[in-house]
Amino acid sequence: MKEALREFFGFGGYQRTPDGYMSAKHLIFVSSLMVVMIALAVLLGLAMRKKDAKTKNRVLIAAAIIMDLLEIFKIVLLCFRENDPMHWRLNLPLFLCSIQLIALPVAAFTRGRLKEAALDFVLIFGVLGAVMGTYFAGQNYAAYPVFGFDNVASGLTHVIAGFSAIYIGVSGMASLKKKNIPITFGILLFFCGAAFAANAIIDYNYMFLRRGDGTPYDVFYNLVGGNPVLYPMIVIGLFLLYITVFYLVSAPIKRKR
Repeated sequence: MKEALREFFGFGGYQRTPDGYMSAKHLIFVSSLMVVMIALAVLLGLAMRKKDAKTKNRVLIAAAIIMDLLEIFKIVLLCFRENDPMHWRLNLPLFLCSIQLIALPVAAFTRGRLKEAALDFVLIFGVLGAVMGTYFAGQNYAAYPVFGFDNVASGLTHVIAGFSAIYIGVSGMASLKKKNIPITFGILLFFCGAAFAANAIIDYNYMFLRRGDGTPYDVFYNLVGGNPVLYPMIVIGLFLLYITVFYLVSAPIKRKR
């Protein structure tokens, strides 16, 4: 039992060979997470749809607390596992999907336009981040066993964000007001700037602003030959374009309903 736990958490290094990116185990695992994520979000969203805002918000509070506690546990464990108290620098919430570690609590615990913009941000990027961080996380599933702590913790964190996004949409919590677009842009650009600075300081690849690392961003990285200016501009531009299109498509649908 003790050895099984050590192997699951990766202490001393995983003895199992990684199952592989897009392997059967990878696809079955993340697909199972997705099914549970969608089912819970839809069922709870429908159940809460006619409830008052405070009652609806309790689900987001629970999701935010669970997701952040899981991430804190992961960071502490990895610092011990790697015998490096500074290992947390490689686990900052500066990937598009991990921004939800901050955006979701903001959406759950604040009020006014900031809450509206944060709810929109979680709605817009939650499912996208969940898909990108599970099905397309080539950098993880090529390096670690599917049923190892690294991939299990990452998968749970991503699907909690995806769950929250679907729940926000189904329960009717999103505002999708055009006047909140600048705030949503600001949230994204702030984290992009922080990621860019962190990459320069600790030589990392937050927000995949330096290279694709086995993700679909590799398409754009290869397209511009890894140009250190054009590539991050394209990535950030795609983020902003995605936000704009999401608002333009979703806002009229919400008004009509």
